[in-house]
Amino acid sequence: MRIVVAHNRYREAQPSGENTIVDAEINQLTAAGVEVLPFIRSSDEIPSMSTAAKALLPISPIWAPRAQHDLSRLLTEHRPDVLHLHNPYPLLSPWVVRTAHRHGVPVVQTVHNYRQVCSSGIYFRDGVICQDCKGRALGVPAIKHRCYRDSAAQSALMATTLAVHRGTWRSVDRYIALTSAIADHLRDYGIPDERIVVKPNAVPDPGRPAPLGDGFLYMARLSPEKGVDLLLDAWRRHPVGALGTLRVAGDGELRPLVEAAAAERPDVVYLGQLDRAGVRAAVEASAVVIAASMWHDVLPTVIIEALASGRPVLGTALGGIPYLVGADAPREPAGTGPAEVASAVAGDGGSPMPAGIEAGEAGWVVAPEPAALAAALPIARAGAAALAPAARTRYERTFHPDVVTRQLIDIYAGLSRTPSRA
Repeated sequence: MRIVVAHNRYREAQPSGENTIVDAEINQLTAAGVEVLPFIRSSDEIPSMSTAAKALLPISPIWAPRAQHDLSRLLTEHRPDVLHLHNPYPLLSPWVVRTAHRHGVPVVQTVHNYRQVCSSGIYFRDGVICQDCKGRALGVPAIKHRCYRDSAAQSALMATTLAVHRGTWRSVDRYIALTSAIADHLRDYGIPDERIVVKPNAVPDPGRPAPLGDGFLYMARLSPEKGVDLLLDAWRRHPVGALGTLRVAGDGELRPLVEAAAAERPDVVYLGQLDRAGVRAAVEASAVVIAASMWHDVLPTVIIEALASGRPVLGTALGGIPYLVGADAPREPAGTGPAEVASAVAGDGGSPMPAGIEAGEAGWVVAPEPAALAAALPIARAGAAALAPAARTRYERTFHPDVVTRQLIDIYAGLSRTPSRA
């Protein structure tokens, strides 16, 4: 099997879980015997481009002529079975779907965000969830509010791109929805069920989990939609040292808030941006990983990494987070489920979770509010040891590369080399 993996890498200055997943998926497919032809561009290439190339950048999200020329040459030379697209912006353009179809190659796309509809891709604006462009032929609200890179001009270009390529997106042969929530998003966009497959991401197996550390780890981009300010608000509602240590890793516009909290409280430690070794050390030093997203976060890679290391997760009940921790699964018999286990460990005799907190197979989800998160923090700390084995088991059963790669190969195998849509 021969597969073209097409992806526009996000800038390395803003580490992306999507970049990590694409790299890992290429390695996993190669290890499984699939011939992978990477068709990769990077936004880091833009500053070094020629003047002529930069002049074409404004139209590249709609149609990137150099990328189409290079892709046509690759498809003609190698005749792949499938093109698997991840992020097309800005240097590839959704036009790669049309280019592949012109060569008789079917297209699979993994949906990592909501950019079929939303110019920013995250359904989040000015600190709150926003779906103002949903159902519109042209995303005028995105232009009005400068949703793409805080620029009216670039927002107008992205909104126009989404309008122009509505037919392109509806011609994709198979969509990979990372969760059932993304599948619902695609159906709402007009994609029929038979072209949607739910398949999560995988991360490499780090091996046998180390013994639990203590305290909590938050590891994400330090931006409003990721909820670090929500977490700090909840953390301040507890006395210094009552919950162990809160370690914060990452960088972004809210870094000053984290640095101020670390200066204010000795139980808050800012780790900065970590390399892979640093990530593993931070995970092993902690007992619980926190995902405090304020948007419908699709499938945060940090949660899968936590489960792989046998760390339960405390997250907000938005997007794919409940699915990741198993909080959307059917309840177990009374007295045996994770909620009862966590409550018993917390010392309350197995009484129900407080309002706004729900226990899952491998962690807890809460309403995205400071009071709910503050109430959940001591419960998660007390219940971490009880749920740690279940966290690792959930990874092995659902997110291990052996499981997920087989699903992906089956998706490829199910496609004909002659797409019916062009």
